[in-house]
Amino acid sequence: MVKQKTQVSIDGAVGRIEAVLEEGQAGAVFSGAGYVAVICHPHPLYGGTMDNKVVSTLVRIYRELGIHSLRFNFRGVGASAGVHDEARGEVDDLCAVSEWLLARYPQSRLLLAGFSFGSAIAAAASERLPVAQMVLIAPPVMRYSYAPQGAFTCPVSVVLGGQDEVVPAEDIQAWLESLVSPVVPILIPEASHFFHGQLNTLREKIGVELSRSLGDA
Repeated sequence: MVKQKTQVSIDGAVGRIEAVLEEGQAGAVFSGAGYVAVICHPHPLYGGTMDNKVVSTLVRIYRELGIHSLRFNFRGVGASAGVHDEARGEVDDLCAVSEWLLARYPQSRLLLAGFSFGSAIAAAASERLPVAQMVLIAPPVMRYSYAPQGAFTCPVSVVLGGQDEVVPAEDIQAWLESLVSPVVPILIPEASHFFHGQLNTLREKIGVELSRSLGDA
């Protein structure tokens, strides 16, 4: 068992990746169920770090479900080595930390989650990793490639804000309709891109959906 919150350093393709490992709550619904989660932060060039409030909310969701989670800084952010690589090397970063986490918990199934830019990295990495379920929050689907073949390799939940000023909900809805694989949409009508004042609603809705989807797995 890990400490409740542990600072870790993981070897990546360009050097150290700064990360924080947090344990799931003992006795929660998925404690001992063999899930671990990796969470990706928003765009590094616009202030995104692993301490982002949406990322912290995701950590709380997984903790309350009894699932260990790992959040990390992409290359060039905080104490992570390297420089921003336009969503290319960042996929390598996510694969590296995911493989590290799975090596630490070898019988576990991997969950991915990402907010905004981080959701694009999670989606791309899901083509290379054995992902059991994925949460994509406010995905900028018109800027990055998501499910280029029209389908994901795992169950996916997509969160969209009805007042998103960066990624219009209509764009996400149109993209969802183009997919051939089933995706569960979670609409928060009053939410802006950064979910100001809506973090509790975000936590509640994702928690309910994860309980349902992982319980059915």
